[in-house]
Amino acid sequence: MRDPKPKTENVASVLKVFAVLETLADEQRMSLADLAQRAMTSKATAHRLLQTMVELGYVEQDPDTEKYGLTLKLFSLGARLLNEQSDLLRAADKAMGKLSRATGESINLGILDERDQRVSYIHKYDSFYNLSMKSTLGLRNPLYSTSLGKALLAWRDEDEIQDRISGMDMQPLAPRTITEPDELLEQLKVTRQRGYSEEIEESEAGVRCMAAPVFNHLGKPIAAISIAFPLFRFDEARKDEYVNLLTTCGLEASSALGYRAPKVH
Repeated sequence: MRDPKPKTENVASVLKVFAVLETLADEQRMSLADLAQRAMTSKATAHRLLQTMVELGYVEQDPDTEKYGLTLKLFSLGARLLNEQSDLLRAADKAMGKLSRATGESINLGILDERDQRVSYIHKYDSFYNLSMKSTLGLRNPLYSTSLGKALLAWRDEDEIQDRISGMDMQPLAPRTITEPDELLEQLKVTRQRGYSEEIEESEAGVRCMAAPVFNHLGKPIAAISIAFPLFRFDEARKDEYVNLLTTCGLEASSALGYRAPKVH
C-alpha cells in the first residue's frame, strides 16, 4: 500500500497557492512577509510558490518596491469562462438595463456555482444612488440567504432541492438569516407560487432584495436577476410595481434564450 503522505502534501501545496492568489486578489500588491502571514505559511514557502507563479506569468514583482501583484493572465482565464455564458449575458443585459433605469437600484445577475452551493455574481448594474448595496463580479454568496439563491433553487426538482438543502451549513449571516431547512423549503414553495423570491436582512443587515429566475429554452432555471435596495429606501407602496418590473425582466431574458412560458388553460 502506498504512503498517502505525498498526496496530503500536494493538497496542502495547492491550498497554499490559492491562499496566495486570493490574498493578492484582495490586496492588489503585497510584500513577501505580509503575503506569508496572510496565507498562513512560511516566508520560504511563500517565496517558492511566488517564484513559480511569476515564471508561469500569473504573478509579477515590482522591481522598485519588491511587492507582488497579479497579472492579467488570471483575468483572461475568467474571461474564457464568462465567454461560455455569453448568450446568457447578452440575453440578460438589455432587460437588466431597463430594470436599472426604472428603479435606480442595484441590479445583479447570478448563476449557481455547483462546487459549493453558492450563487456567483456574473453581471451587474450599479445603483444610481451614492448610498446603495455594492456587489462585486465574481462574488459568491450562500444560496440559502440570498434572493438570487432562492430563485435559483425554487424551480428545480423536489429531489434536487432536498438534496442541496441537506448539504447546506446554514449559518446566521445577518439579523434575519434563515437557518432551518424547513423554513427555507417553505420560502422556496412561496417563491415558486408567486414567481419571485425575496429576502429582508438575511444576507446583509439593512438590505432588502427580490429576484426572478431566468430559464433556458428547455425551461430549466439557469440564472436569476435581482434588485437590491437599502432597507430605508424600499417603498412598500411601490412593491407591486417592483415585482412587475422584476418578473418582466426575468421573462424577457428567458425569452431571449428561447424560453416559452407554458400556456395557462
